[in-house]
Amino acid sequence: MVRHIYACPLRWSDMDAFGHVNNAVFVRYLEEARIDFMFRLAPGDGSPSFSGGSVVARHEIDYVRPLVHRHTPVTIESWVTKIGAASLTIAYEIKDEDQLYVRASTVVVPFNLEAQRPRRITAEEKAYLKEYMDDSADSGSGALAA
Repeated sequence: MVRHIYACPLRWSDMDAFGHVNNAVFVRYLEEARIDFMFRLAPGDGSPSFSGGSVVARHEIDYVRPLVHRHTPVTIESWVTKIGAASLTIAYEIKDEDQLYVRASTVVVPFNLEAQRPRRITAEEKAYLKEYMDDSADSGSGALAA
């Protein structure tokens, strides 16, 4: 199984009064990794895939250990655990080589911005997503794989 790897920089403003990354900031980290992953296929090569937009239907996050500010980016690994007709589930691990900070999953729905309604996943999108598919129970996302 292939995982998408994203190096996410930490910002001083990400810290809370306790000196670690605030829990709400992790949602932004997941967004950065997800956008980087989903738009690898689209606009640059003329493909319309994922260019129409998408919306988040659900986030699920397990905070495993605190992450403190440092100058080295944290690694976010992303992969697909489910592909439906009009939604997909992306799993994530935010980690370093020897530390896991967060496990999470997001249900994403492709969205037609012009019509203001959900749309189906195209064959091209599905083929791309299948490259990152891991629907096994041991995919690293535990109970989060929806």
